[in-house]
Order: sequence, then structure tokens, then C-alpha cells
Amino acid sequence: MHSEEKLTAENFPASPEKATLEGKNKFLGFWLFLGGETVLFASLFATYLALNNSTAGGKTTQELFDLGLVFAATMILLTSSLTSVYAMYHMKNFNFKKMQLWMGITWLLGLAFLILEIYEFLHYIHLGHTFTSSAFGSAFYTLVGTHGAHVFFGLLWIGTLLIRNMRRGLDLYNAPKFYVASLYWHFIDVVWLFIFTVVYLMGMV
Repeated sequence: MHSEEKLTAENFPASPEKATLEGKNKFLGFWLFLGGETVLFASLFATYLALNNSTAGGKTTQELFDLGLVFAATMILLTSSLTSVYAMYHMKNFNFKKMQLWMGITWLLGLAFLILEIYEFLHYIHLGHTFTSSAFGSAFYTLVGTHGAHVFFGLLWIGTLLIRNMRRGLDLYNAPKFYVASLYWHFIDVVWLFIFTVVYLMGMV
């Protein structure tokens, strides 16, 4: 049910993302979607682990990876997860301006992460590590690139929500949308932690 009721901090529900049937359905639908995404990434991780030593005589992970750059990208993405938590805190306290601010910061940090990831890919391609150079290259770019595509989708999602609701403000119709977008962003961060550990840290051993 779309709620156009003018709300205040006093009558705003403690859990606005679940205050309506539509909000509850969005929440349930998101977890079902997340189940499919988990299976997708599990398959990509398994493929990478099976092929990460199949370099076809090309550069190995120890020769390729720059942990300094990857660590910086990781810190940026983890910080963006924290700022999205701040955004949801202000949403629950019916402070739309501060929620917008922190979601905007989350968006900027996500963009910075994506730029670093694109730079990393271009650097590897310059070194001869491409999608078609080896089975390792195909597995690497498929796994990390799929995560990057999810980050890009998350940026589109959050950016669209911020622009569309700039004048509307916060209500029980769009609160679940912001909340689900924030959960999606946390999922992206968790997947990246696995990538950072499995691909980069284990790749340097």
C-alpha cells in the first residue's frame, strides 16, 4: 500500500521498512533474490579456485597483484558500508536530510571503489593479463568483474532513489526501498571481503 501520509518524527514507526505489507514483501523478496546471488558467487568462487593456477605460462598472482591498491579499495568499500549504516540510522529517526547526506557519501565511496577497480583492470591488461590470456584470466575477470557490475548496479540503484525522492521526502513507501538498497550494499561489501581474502590474500601465498 502506498502511503502518502505526512509523517513526523513522533509518529514515524520504529521499523519503517516493515511498517506496510508492501515493505514486508520487498524485504522478503530481497532475501529470496539474495539467495540466488549467493549461489552465483559461490559458483564463481569455485571456478576461480579451480583455475587460478592455470596461467598458460603468463604472470602468476604473486607477480600481478598490488595489495596496496587492493587494500585501499577494500577500506573505501568497507567505509561505504559504515556510511550506509549511518544513513539507515537517520532514516529510522525520520531525518531525511541526514539520510540523504550519508547515502550520498556512500554513493561517492562506491564510485571511488569502482574507479580503482577499473584502474586495476587496465593495469593488468597492460601487463598482458587479459580475459582470454589464460583460464586464470577468464576466471579472475569473471569473478571480480561480476562483483564490479554489482557495485555499478548498486550505484545506479542508490543514485536513482536519491534523485527520485529528493523532493518527496521520506515516507512509508520509499523507506523500504532505501533500506533494501542499503542491505544490497552490505551484501556487495561482504562478497568483496571474500574476494579480497580468496583472490588477493591467498594469491600472494
